[in-house]
Amino acid sequence: MNIGEKDIGGPGPSGADTDANVIDVTGLRRSYGATGRRAHARKGFEAVRGIDFSVGRGELFALLGTNGAGKTSTVELLEGLAAPTAGKVRVLGHDPYTERRKIRPRIGVMLQEGGFPSELTPTETLRMWAGCTTGARPIDEALSSVGLTRRKDVRVKQLSGGERRRLDLALALLGRPEVLFLDEPTTGLDTEARHETWELVRDLRDSGTTIVLTTHYLEEAEELADRLAILHNGQIAAAGQVTDVVATHPSHIAFDLPNGYHLGDLPPLESLGVIGHETTGRRVRLRTDELQRAATGLLIWAQDKGIELHGLDVRSASLEEAFLEIAKGLENA
Repeated sequence: MNIGEKDIGGPGPSGADTDANVIDVTGLRRSYGATGRRAHARKGFEAVRGIDFSVGRGELFALLGTNGAGKTSTVELLEGLAAPTAGKVRVLGHDPYTERRKIRPRIGVMLQEGGFPSELTPTETLRMWAGCTTGARPIDEALSSVGLTRRKDVRVKQLSGGERRRLDLALALLGRPEVLFLDEPTTGLDTEARHETWELVRDLRDSGTTIVLTTHYLEEAEELADRLAILHNGQIAAAGQVTDVVATHPSHIAFDLPNGYHLGDLPPLESLGVIGHETTGRRVRLRTDELQRAATGLLIWAQDKGIELHGLDVRSASLEEAFLEIAKGLENA
């Protein structure tokens, strides 16, 4: 399905934020449990520890991290649900906390769980929510935009998990938001439903909606995000375009050594551009920053020897591998 510009409300109103970043975060900090400034004051737990990032108009920005990394604390500040302990947040040119009335009609939030009344239908649920939404789009239009028209009169309790997430998204889109916050949008969905949701999100981004995504599914971020930031202990450990973050980590070649051959029988690994290796029994795993060079040299060697490399697996680094290496490195630092 296609979500056109008219479906999301088109570009935002003219003003200072039209060509600027939609979101700007500078020196952001958030602490919990802090007390006063006297002798017995407590600093409390600092969940966000001085981060900086920006999100451009029409961009999908993913905020990643392990549990406790500071993702939720950061997103709540972006949504205006709390004031930062220090630093500055601007969404559409405004402070989302002190100028909430200017921001709230222009953003949409998709929570992990909508908590719908189970006996209502999608139509009734949207009608109820529309009464609390400034400039709500027509109910039928909202249902059509997420592919729920044929299920509009079914009780929520009879919807599948994927259909409920579509209803979550319909609620978030009801006010034609310029900025959309997606919190774990595909948690609990099967593979088919997850891919359907990805298509909806892509359509929204392509139509001009600025999207901030938090997800534990690294494949999801790799598929959807234009740029991302990886949080660890309240700080940004890595940031940039997905391809750039992944490119800082090596590719891998794995295979089983044929009987009668040993690691030393391979061409000199340095000549293949291999920067490291591990062996488990007869299984060999090579790491390289020059995947084509390493794979070509290895295959030419095997062809010259007249042997077959069983279990051959050649792959570029993935976001998941980059994420795990970053997390592991920080934990060991």
